[in-house]
Amino acid sequence: MPAFNHELADQLKATWTDRLVTPRTDQETLKRFEGRVGRVVTVNWAGRAIVDFGDGGWYDVPASEDFLTPLAADDPLRAKYDPKANSSQARPERQG
Repeated sequence: MPAFNHELADQLKATWTDRLVTPRTDQETLKRFEGRVGRVVTVNWAGRAIVDFGDGGWYDVPASEDFLTPLAADDPLRAKYDPKANSSQARPERQG
């Protein structure tokens, strides 16, 4: 088992946390997220980004540009992300 690297984990958190991303659908495991925009909530100690796609679940994806594409500030895809639809609201509105 490899030694745990606190510095790498902190670096990944600083790089990825609160960024809007799209999954790289050339990765077979991420095809189900095609066309979706998510927000990285945090990065866990295993180096996996916890991504909220606004569907009520959080998904762990490797925190790497091999798996996630960060969106630039002027990227038109940013409009697809609805911060009110995410599952991390302090008091989500009741569903019908």
